[in-house]
Amino acid sequence: MKEQVQEVLNLVRPALQADGGDVELVDVTEDGIVSVRLTGACGSCPMSTMTLKMGIEKTLKEKLPQVKEVVQV
Repeated sequence: MKEQVQEVLNLVRPALQADGGDVELVDVTEDGIVSVRLTGACGSCPMSTMTLKMGIEKTLKEKLPQVKEVVQV
């Protein structure tokens, strides 16, 4: 499943990079918890929680129903 998550992250990555940030996949657990690290401008942005939940998590859940939650590490 890690490869599938990486493919979906590659779909959202251009939008993050356009704002000077990026996302790095850290881990995917058996029970569908995806751990990511927001880097660049996204790492210190006050809207990073919104980006994480409403952008990255929403997209991953739409494309991969087995994803339960996305957390930032």
